[in-house]
Amino acid sequence: MPDAPTPAWFTDALAVPVATGEVDVDGVAIRYRAWGEPGHQGLVLVHGGGAHSRWWDHVAPLLVQGRRRVVALDLSGHGDSGRAGAYRLDRWADEVLAVARHSGAGPGSCRSGEAPVVVGHSMGGFVALTAALRHGHELTGVMAIDSPVRDRSPEELAARQQRAFGPMRVYPDRQTALAHFRTVPEQEGDLPYVVEHVAGHSVTEVAGGWSWKFDRGIFAGLGLTPGELGRVDCRVALFRAEHGLVPADMGEMIVDLMGRVAPLVEIPGAAHHVMVDQPLALVTGLRTMLADWEHSVPQAPPASPAASSASSGGRRPS
Repeated sequence: MPDAPTPAWFTDALAVPVATGEVDVDGVAIRYRAWGEPGHQGLVLVHGGGAHSRWWDHVAPLLVQGRRRVVALDLSGHGDSGRAGAYRLDRWADEVLAVARHSGAGPGSCRSGEAPVVVGHSMGGFVALTAALRHGHELTGVMAIDSPVRDRSPEELAARQQRAFGPMRVYPDRQTALAHFRTVPEQEGDLPYVVEHVAGHSVTEVAGGWSWKFDRGIFAGLGLTPGELGRVDCRVALFRAEHGLVPADMGEMIVDLMGRVAPLVEIPGAAHHVMVDQPLALVTGLRTMLADWEHSVPQAPPASPAASSASSGGRRPS
């Protein structure tokens, strides 16, 4: 069966004007892409491990809606950004805030005074949560998409188990390199036109041929463990793919640790790489959450039974 034709919504999204920029963060050039007018509320999109900003090309324009400045960055060690001597989640979180400020999407940039929102996928969700821990007072909130908070990220596990991200190979030509493109973890149901676009921006010409746009050094420490979470000064929302990597009860654990009522939204039918197989469902979920945050008041989590007992002096009703 031939592939389905590329839909108009996808080609229209790629045709939306985009600005590019670069900001130096601790001696490393960080590249970004931006849609919408500076001065509108900022929305910063963070890719997963081994990925890059172009994974958001077909999603970001659909989130502008005339009232947002949407920015997607290449974290250091990824895409067209520079390479660092070492990589840590806190470094990447600082890059997110630096890009937000430089691009006109950061704290103090919005004419209405609204602070930006950070959205991250997979490892990028760990970066978003770390940004909440480090810079929560400068953010409206963060959203993590299928980001399993555990000892290792899915990308790092694949690298450590030698299932992917092995030694950087150099392919003789661009087409050979593209033929080896795979998502990690691999999944069924990916939209071929999205895969083609993402893969096409994942390779670069190097000495002797073509290779991937990431530094293998990024896999040294991509995980976020439950013990690293804590209370934050901004809102938190969690998205899980129905066939992804985040179990339903993980949301309850994150709520308990971060001291926030964090809604857990499931994207039906989606696998881990939601923007590749269910991008419109992802856009719908993000739009809905953003609209809710514009009009609702953050709620404190209910007191745990232990806290309630302590607050009543440990006494039980007779």
